[in-house]
This record gives sequence, structure tokens and C-alpha cells, in this order.
Amino acid sequence: MTSPLRRLAGAAAGTAAGDGGPRSMPRTLAELDAVRRECRALVDRSASVSGLAAVVPLPGADVGVDVTLLMQLLPAINRRFGLAPDQVEQLDASTKKLVFLAITSVGSQAVARLVTADIVVALLKRVGVRVAAKSAAKWVPVVGSAAAAGISFTAMRLVGNRHVEDCYRVVREVIERSGPVIDVPAPAPAAEPAPAIEPEDDPA
Repeated sequence: MTSPLRRLAGAAAGTAAGDGGPRSMPRTLAELDAVRRECRALVDRSASVSGLAAVVPLPGADVGVDVTLLMQLLPAINRRFGLAPDQVEQLDASTKKLVFLAITSVGSQAVARLVTADIVVALLKRVGVRVAAKSAAKWVPVVGSAAAAGISFTAMRLVGNRHVEDCYRVVREVIERSGPVIDVPAPAPAAEPAPAIEPEDDPA
């Protein structure tokens, strides 16, 4: 990877990895919706970097940036949802079971798992990205570079947002299956019986 591309990838990776400190799994749907919005914005930033990398006329360089970005982006999304492997490991047994049941239901390859290059390549193939098509397109002057950038930007958004939705569905299922916490009010103390009123004697 060339130096400019390495700087691009490093900048985006730093943005993705900078999660602002420890995170925990959202406990309410409002918190969950906020995390989804935050992660979608993160995906858009990474997609923009991927599109820029695709313009550089070096065969395969853009694919290397895509893989590097996704290997940083997907774990960062996991962590924001409280679904990084180390976070899941710290959950209580019942919540952990709910998480893995939800992951199985969603069918995700990357939620609560260590994200490897093989997983990223499989995810890119899943959204129809062909390495040869991207590399060949940008050798066509101007239009080809724009096409390659479009492929990279779209692929990054597809993979990133799909992962965001997978994480969202997992946590939502955990929240819904856990059920709301209901505060049961303490029973009011029983009222003391009113003193009996004795009838007055009828004067003779």
C-alpha cells in the first residue's frame, strides 16, 4: 500500500477505533437508536475514505484499503453496541445466552466475533464486490476512476450498514426478551378500624 493510501487508511482507522472509552450494551430502545445513528455516520466517513482510495491508479490498492478499513470499522461498531467479544464475555450468563441466540437468528459473521481479513473478504463478496472489476475500472481515464470510487463507496456502505443493522437487531432482541423492569409499589398499610360509636341512652 502506498504512503498516501496508508495515511488515508490510518486516519479512518483511527476515527473508527476511537470509541470514546468503554461502552456497554444499550438498555433502552432510545439508547439503541442513538447508537445506530452514530454508527451510520461512522460508516459514511469510512466509505468516503474508501472512495478516495479507489481513485488512485494502483491495481489492488483500493481493495487493500477496503479490507483495512473494515477490519477497523466492524469491531468499532461492535464495541459501540456493547457486542465486542470481551464485552460479551463479561455479561451475565442469561444475557450472554440471549446474545448468542440473537446472533444465530440474525446469521451474522462478524457480530461479537474477532474480525479477520478472511471474514471481511467474505462480506465484500456477499455484497457482490469483484476485485477485478474495481481494479480494471479505474484504468479507464476519468470515468473509470469515478466508477471505481463509486464501487468502493457503495460496497463500504453496504457492508458497514448491514453490520450496523445486524448489531441493532441483536441488541433489540436482547432488550425485548429481557423484558422491562417493573417497579411494583409496596402495599399501603391497612387503615385502622374506626372506633365504634355507642348509642346514647334515651332519657326517661
